[in-house]
Order: sequence, then structure tokens, then C-alpha cells
Amino acid sequence: MVELRYTEEGVVRVIRGCIVIVEGFKNCINGQVIRFGYGTMGIIVGFDEREAQVLIIRQQVNLKTGDKALASLEAFNTPVGNKFIGRIINPLAEPLDGLGTLETDGMRPIFVDAPSILQRKVLDRTLETGIKVIDSMIPVGFGQRELVLGDKMTGKTTVCTDAIMNQKSTGVICVYCAIGKARSALGKVVQLFMNNNCFDYTCIVAATASAPPGQLYLSPYVACAVAEYFMYQGKNVFVVFDDLTKHAWAYREISLLLGRAPGRDSYPGDIFYLHSKMVERAAYLTDDLGGGSMTQFPIVETLEGDLTGYVQSNLVSMTDGQIYLSTPLFGEGQKPAVDLGLSVSRVGSKVQWPAIKKLSGPLRLEFLQYREVLRVSKLKTSGGSDEAENQLKSGGILTDILKQERDNPVKSETLVVILYAYSKKYLHELSLEEVNIFQKEIYEYFNKRQPEMLQKLREKRALDEDMMKIIDAVMTEYVKEVSLKRPKEDAETEDSQVGVDTLDKATSKK
Repeated sequence: MVELRYTEEGVVRVIRGCIVIVEGFKNCINGQVIRFGYGTMGIIVGFDEREAQVLIIRQQVNLKTGDKALASLEAFNTPVGNKFIGRIINPLAEPLDGLGTLETDGMRPIFVDAPSILQRKVLDRTLETGIKVIDSMIPVGFGQRELVLGDKMTGKTTVCTDAIMNQKSTGVICVYCAIGKARSALGKVVQLFMNNNCFDYTCIVAATASAPPGQLYLSPYVACAVAEYFMYQGKNVFVVFDDLTKHAWAYREISLLLGRAPGRDSYPGDIFYLHSKMVERAAYLTDDLGGGSMTQFPIVETLEGDLTGYVQSNLVSMTDGQIYLSTPLFGEGQKPAVDLGLSVSRVGSKVQWPAIKKLSGPLRLEFLQYREVLRVSKLKTSGGSDEAENQLKSGGILTDILKQERDNPVKSETLVVILYAYSKKYLHELSLEEVNIFQKEIYEYFNKRQPEMLQKLREKRALDEDMMKIIDAVMTEYVKEVSLKRPKEDAETEDSQVGVDTLDKATSKK
């Protein structure tokens, strides 16, 4: 049986970079696919009664005026499927990893309406990122949209890749969307994922810096469509857009070529709608729709810490919070360089583990007060009060707790133990070097002595009296072991210092 398809033929009249003006179409819809022969294709991004504006998304041959353009009444849909996990694709769903053809299970439109309020349920589960400062003070829930912003080279991608690495045993499917990244930078991310077996649950949608503007424009929408395929199967999906600054630049270029009136910073008037229709697709669906979720981490780059930029302020207003990475903090060695004064999660505290919520409550204020006292103490030449000294010591330990090596996510059970040890002053009996060692080995230390307690903590997510007694006992034992391991030279040095002080006093009396 022959399939009948409605087709129309038009003629190329004007070519402006990635935009082609075509005349002769009787019917047009936005997003409609146009083919030019030899594998060249585009989609309609605007039209009037006389002509259609076509954005080229794949070009195999150079077009020229007078070429024919064929249109069928089909919107641009992207292939999707379970076999996309572990693959690297471009926005046209073509494999970039050299692993052969891609098996698909169906097609999904890339431009769809976001789920309505009645199709969403209240956020009640936390997405564990494995980053201590985020999980304790800027928690993120399934279905949330948390913006990651900061200057160039402040660790924005690292925050997101660490969060992806932490989903290894959680059942969360990850989609990493690279927009306008250099091939070398994308190669580092791919190598990191390969080294940590992240491709067991991760798909990469990549439009590198050398890709045409049309593919840069489509890439985040294709990533959303791939994520929605899994979300409507009842699965939890975590999506990273790296980064939307490049996406806005590509759309600005396209809009100027289309002849649309430029606005602030030469961006078109619909730049807000461009990102909001994508960000709104993040959701935690009701049980009737499968109970799946899509959590988004859009990344946007700032210039010299300016949060008032057009694209940046737009995204801050449409997301459920932001993680701001500070260049000065990064320079001081505070990594991840999260500025707790400007970072916030607007819904995360509702989904946070009760144990972490209780222990981390005062930490943000403590850290900000410590930073202020530290700034003042640097200005003063003489010593401060005992209270200020204690605050500086406590703040130094807290700063050390919030530091974290890259590619080294921390389990939430470990975070609870670390925060408990800090709140009960166990860590104040250790040096900063010993605090570092404590954070690296405490999970294994607990796992050998009280594995049932850690399992119970993950199930209940809250601390009861019995758990606190167990942690107290283990921590007392740990601190005792550390003090016994300390070299004897320290004690001898202290004894000799006491002897010198006694001799000085005796001499002064004479």
C-alpha cells in the first residue's frame, strides 16, 4: 500500500547565513520540516502570506537562489528510546560516539506544552547531589529547576557532573546537554563519565561550538524531549543544560538574521519565552501519569559577577532558586565556590532529610558571620576577644567541612554524621588536617562498626535517640583513636615549652 503524503514545493529566494527565505508555500506551520535535497533540511521559524523563513539545521550542500524546497505537513519530532542511555547524540538524534546506529522506540515533538498544575504534585523527595554544601543548605527536590550561575572557570560544570556521578545507585536517569562547548571541553566530560561508569544511566545531547546555529538552538529542546520520554514512563530524570548563555547567543544571531527588532543587548523581545517554555517542562507528575519527574540544572555564565545581565536575571526569575559560584571564593581555595549569601533554594527545604534539615539549620548564618569576623580580624592588628577566637576556630572547621574535592560525591548518611559531629563539637577536638582525614574515612569507619545504623538512617532519614547514642559512642571512640595516633614529638614539644616558661618565670623573679 502506497502512503499518500501532502507535499508542497517552494523556491529559495534569499539566503542569509543559516536563514533561507522560501516563496511558494500555500500552508505553513511553525516548526514544520523543509527539505532541500541531498540531506539538507530546515524548519520554519516564521512566515507571512508571501514567504516562509526557514532555519537550516543540517546542510550537506551549499544552497543557492532558485533551488527547490519541499514541504510536507510534518512538525520536527525527535526519535527517543531506552537505548539512548549510554549514547552521545547531536540534536538531530544522529550518533556522535561511533557505536553504530541508534535504536529508537518512537518519536516525540520537541516543542510541547508544559504539564499543567493539575498534572503536578507537591515536591516531597530530595535529589541527592552528593555535594555537601548544596545538600545541607541549598537542597534540591525532584521536579525542581535550580539555576547554576557564575563567572567563567568557577566550577559550574563540575557541580553538575558531580551531581550526575552521585546518581549511580539512585535509579535516576541523567541527560547532559552540551550547548556550544568546545570539543576538548566536551571530551573531558565524556572521559569523566567513562571513568566513573556514568554512561550506564546517562545520555549526552551535544551541539558543539562548531555546530550550526540551528542545532545550537534546538539542542536543549531535544534534550527535554528525550528526558520527557523517560519521565512519562514513571522514571526520575535529571537534566543539565551547559550552558544557556551560548543558547541565547545562537538565538540572538538567528533573530538578527530574521530581521526581528533587537531589544536590550540586541536580544529579541521573546528571549524570555525562549527559555521559560523549556524550563517549565520540569515537573513532578501525579501518580495517575506515572509519578515520574524531571529536575533541571540550567547553567548560565555571568560576566565579572554581574547578576543583573539580561539573560541571567530572566533565568533567576523563572527558576526555583540559584546556586551562585563566586570568583573570589574560588580564588581563596573554597571549592565548590558557592556563595551562601546569594544562593537559595525556594522549595528544597520541604524535601530535605529531616536529619540534615535540623543539623544544617544554623550553618548558613554561622558561615556568613564567620566570613565577616574573618574580614574584620584581618583589618585589626591586635588580637580579638575569646569569643571571636572561638568563632574563627569554629568557622574554620565549618569552612573545611563545606570544601569538597571534585569528582568525589558524598553520601547523605555521611553528611548527617559529619554535621552531627560538628554540632556536638567532636570536630573541635581535631586539627584541620585531622578533620580532612575524618571526612574521607568516617563512612568506612561507621560501616565496619554500625552498618545497620547507616541503613536505618537512609530509610528513616531522621535521627532518633538510639541513633544519636550510637553516633556519640562511635565518635568518642574515633576521637580517642586519633589522639592516640598523634606523634609523641608534639607532647614532648609541649613539655619542653612548659619547662622554658617555668625557667623564664624563675629568672624574672630573681
